[in-house]
Amino acid sequence: MQNSLPLQRTMIDATRPVRRRFDLHWLGLPVALLGLLALWQAVVSWGNYRAFILPAPSQVWERFIATAASGLLWRHTSATLVEALGGFGIALILGLTLGYLLAHSPWLDRAFSPILAASQAVPVVAVAPLIILWFGPGLQSKLLIAALITFLPILLSTVIALRGIAPELREMALISGASRWQILRYVESSLALPVLFGGVRTGLALATTGAVVGEFVAGREGLGALINIARGLFDTPLIFVALLTLATMTLLFYLLATLLERLLVRWEA
Repeated sequence: MQNSLPLQRTMIDATRPVRRRFDLHWLGLPVALLGLLALWQAVVSWGNYRAFILPAPSQVWERFIATAASGLLWRHTSATLVEALGGFGIALILGLTLGYLLAHSPWLDRAFSPILAASQAVPVVAVAPLIILWFGPGLQSKLLIAALITFLPILLSTVIALRGIAPELREMALISGASRWQILRYVESSLALPVLFGGVRTGLALATTGAVVGEFVAGREGLGALINIARGLFDTPLIFVALLTLATMTLLFYLLATLLERLLVRWEA
């Protein structure tokens, strides 16, 4: 019994640095945010700026409370949330499907790759007015703009992930009698998940950008429309409220995708 005590103390001591590193890892984001707030307040105090030029963090917080209490913030945030997630869902389905076909069909790859590369020369901001003109200023056009800006990262990550799988693994599965669906389920999807989630995280971040672009061009609801309204009223604190809400939404999307990646990759492993 006495001989086991030093061993137990050694095991406990060995776990302490791991826990300390884990805690410090999650403290990075709050510390960075507090540092940015302190720098923001210092710039406002040093420059003695008026609120319509650069409001202080306290003024933005007061405007946030007033806008949230009136229900205005949630109405515009929910509109952008629906547009971003809907556009991402469309892009995810199309990107995975077309990416799978391009990865397994060389002639399709040779036919579509130049078109996809050329399409990146045209910014979405330039195409958005045409989409609004063709499909109207409603939800449908916002979904298409969000899907358009989200589609390529998901497509590229799908192609890269599938092409990175060793051909020998597919051949072994075919020799074992696996069907095309079984190869996709048990070989390709499992090995492609880590790379694929890189495109998913990027796509989620860009989905909010696409939704806001559509709201800027023609929108009565959404955080992009709220920014346009605040800009017309010279309500700079409200602009900051909308921008910070967008940043928070994108951050939550990123954290959700990261958590989902850890769960799925660990489960597949």
